Amino acid sequence: MKQRLNLIFNRAKYAAIGAAVGAAVGGIVSKNAASTGGAIGGLVGAVVGETRVSAETVYEQFKDSLSDYELGSGSEAPETE
Repeated sequence: MKQRLNLIFNRAKYAAIGAAVGAAVGGIVSKNAASTGGAIGGLVGAVVGETRVSAETVYEQFKDSLSDYELGSGSEAPETE
């Protein structure tokens, strides 16, 4: 549940930032370009937000799988007595 909420909030955050940047850039040209720039920026931001969360999720899973192994414990070396 937490992961799903994280995906939703990150996607919304990046969509809002993308829409603001797109509208600002489009606003330099005209009102119509500001509207179009905001819409396109919002879509791009949502895609970036979803992609970033997916990459972070993969990284967390990779990190968790590495933590299962004890690095440097010396368990790989044969015992000598």
